Amino acid sequence: MVSKCISCFPSASMVRLRLSSTIVVVFLMIQTGFLLFMYARHSSFMPQSEEKPSRVHILILSSWRSGSSFVGQLFSQHPDVFYLMEPAWHVWVTMYQNSAKVLHMAVRDLVRSVFKCDMSVFDAYMPWKRNLSDLFQWAVSRALCSAPACDSFQRTDITNEMACKTLCGKYPFSKVEEACKTYSHIVLKEVRFFDLTVLYPLLTDLSLNLKIIHLVRDPRAVAKSREQSVKALARDNGIVLSTNGTKVEDSKYKVMKEICRSHVQIYETATQKPPRFLKDRYLMIRFEDLVQDPLSEIRDMYKFADLRLTPKLESWIYNITHGQGPGKKKEAFKITSRDAVNVSQAWRNILSFQKIKKVQEVCKGAINMLGYKLLDSEKEQKDLSLDLVLPRRRNQFSWSSFNPKN
Repeated sequence: MVSKCISCFPSASMVRLRLSSTIVVVFLMIQTGFLLFMYARHSSFMPQSEEKPSRVHILILSSWRSGSSFVGQLFSQHPDVFYLMEPAWHVWVTMYQNSAKVLHMAVRDLVRSVFKCDMSVFDAYMPWKRNLSDLFQWAVSRALCSAPACDSFQRTDITNEMACKTLCGKYPFSKVEEACKTYSHIVLKEVRFFDLTVLYPLLTDLSLNLKIIHLVRDPRAVAKSREQSVKALARDNGIVLSTNGTKVEDSKYKVMKEICRSHVQIYETATQKPPRFLKDRYLMIRFEDLVQDPLSEIRDMYKFADLRLTPKLESWIYNITHGQGPGKKKEAFKITSRDAVNVSQAWRNILSFQKIKKVQEVCKGAINMLGYKLLDSEKEQKDLSLDLVLPRRRNQFSWSSFNPKN
């Protein structure tokens, strides 16, 4: 008689459990395969244009009266660029009793928000109901004078500041943010950073593709240009010199000394043992090189910024750099057609040699480092055949030969 081994045969409940598990696994495999098929099918029909590249953010870093408004316009007039001129002006005007160093953080936070097209940051500085015209120097921005910010101009137009003020000033402030979000490149020009390390949090922010264009100019030319704008710069001078809100005319070149010191700090930080994240993120441009060979320098800047020079822009750039004369005093803060080379050399005919010597004393380090020649006499000053702009040593710094630890 054969004995029965009940444990040798699976129970009905165990069979049902195994069958249920198998069915679930098969079902999940079928479902996963179907989802993968639908995703692949959807992707194959998705237009390539929907794959938008990340925005490029450019900060033009300079100081007052260094040609930065001109460089800003070279970007502002490009149809792919949303440009604002010195948005941090609002910080300094509101908090003018503080020093530049104290305001660095507030300025940086505002710049970060603007790069992200978050214009609510201006609520702290302009709490009232605002129009476009409440934003500092808004009309020099082609993006705020054309659609969708204003219906009077097209993106491909070269806009005029006065015409823009007349036609677009009453559009609501909300148009700033609306327009910003439609551009691939956001460019800001600022003169209120005196230390490159302050910008490290922005340069290491993975959501920002930030690049720095550092514009410099011969300090003697800057000093001459500042003399044309003494009253306009007096409040900013006080902030630079930490005078608790007192305006300063800078007759002793104390502000010039700080400006030159900041250019040296920025340039040294970017080129002498810089952190790894600065690789391919920094470009120094001299104003004198720009006016001597505009198209070549502009092509370099556009290449750095991932932009292309259009025929219309090329024609406009030629016209604006080949005008008559150096420009009038009342045009100190305006972009007009001028003889750009004449503008860059005007200080040699206007400044006294005593003033030149004083500027050279407070800015000697910057003059040497940035590639300018010191003057030893009034005779040299008046000899315009003597070139004071030394050849730029383009290969003096190479990333390939540098191995940063950071």
